[in-house]
Amino acid sequence: MAEKVTVSIIKADIGSICGHMTPHPSMMAKAKEILTDKQKQGIIEDFYVTRVGDDINLYMTHYKGEGNKEVHTAAWECFQEATKISKSMHLYAAGQDILTDAFSGNVKGAGPGSAEMTFEERPSEPLVFFMADKTEPSAYSPILTRIFLDPFTTTGLVIDKRAKMGFDVEIQDVMDHKKVVMSSPEETLSILSLLGDTSRYAIKRINSRAGLGPACVVSTDKLNMTAGRYVGKDDPVCICRAQSGFPSVGEYTQVFQNTWLVAGWMRGSHIGAFYPCSPEDSNPVYYDGPPRICALGFQLCEGHLQGLEPQGVKGGDHIPVDIFGNNTWDNVRANAIKASRLMRAQGPFQPSILGAEEMEYTSRPEVLEDLKKRFEPLD
Repeated sequence: MAEKVTVSIIKADIGSICGHMTPHPSMMAKAKEILTDKQKQGIIEDFYVTRVGDDINLYMTHYKGEGNKEVHTAAWECFQEATKISKSMHLYAAGQDILTDAFSGNVKGAGPGSAEMTFEERPSEPLVFFMADKTEPSAYSPILTRIFLDPFTTTGLVIDKRAKMGFDVEIQDVMDHKKVVMSSPEETLSILSLLGDTSRYAIKRINSRAGLGPACVVSTDKLNMTAGRYVGKDDPVCICRAQSGFPSVGEYTQVFQNTWLVAGWMRGSHIGAFYPCSPEDSNPVYYDGPPRICALGFQLCEGHLQGLEPQGVKGGDHIPVDIFGNNTWDNVRANAIKASRLMRAQGPFQPSILGAEEMEYTSRPEVLEDLKKRFEPLD
């Protein structure tokens, strides 16, 4: 049996130029420098450093398994050193996602978000990495259900005999820190019933029932619950395996022709439309948004990432397939801005803003306290 490879994304918002726009290039360069050294030490096999909006994303491949202390420490070192640069430049929200001074060897609970999957590499292993900014983990749930539960989106659920065997969906209750695994197609409607509450439930992982291992994994870290205060939206990432028993790359991306409304956006407190774009175009320039989503594609080859660069290039000098970085998505982007403008026109009223229970921070408790003695019984 072949050794199983682990693919990890670990991400953090640790400072940005001009509000919540973009990390400084020197912060990205420092992360690349550190991971180049970790690769030489044999801690990781390969890596790629990128960003979406103000979040730095570290892609890493290795054979050390999920939650490995050396790998997570490598990412933590990247964020610590980049934070020093951020603070020295007085960037906005410098070190925002660093929630502890006592790192335990795993980023879970420390602030950065992570998604990892371990599997036996197939003869051909296409990977799609989704990165979102200005939104929450459940933003992927309606998208992934369309991909994995809907044959009108994914024809493979009908014509691919392995995909037809269905998928197991791990759903997390992000409020009560519990999880449940449900199976599709048998429990499809119950899965949808649960995930309809996007404030509480989110897809964490989807596994093949044909024995192919994980199909996708999502970061479900809730920063405000970890920190006990508002520290920014969670900006989730998602790793997907494609083709041959899994949805095709086109089936993963076709659903983004829809206009998806997600929570987050300005101050983490509004509803806006997902805006599919290139990382280079992911600066949230319209009212701190709208929420951005990027999709980068690689082949995995013996534990190493292969993009559009010459064969054998290592050390992070990769050129991924930029799936949303072309004019195919121009109409979708225009629709996202149109929908977002419609939502913003509602001002400080629902459905433009989130319900009170979902607001990351709000002045309402103070207002109600001040008015406590002024409220009178109805006649």
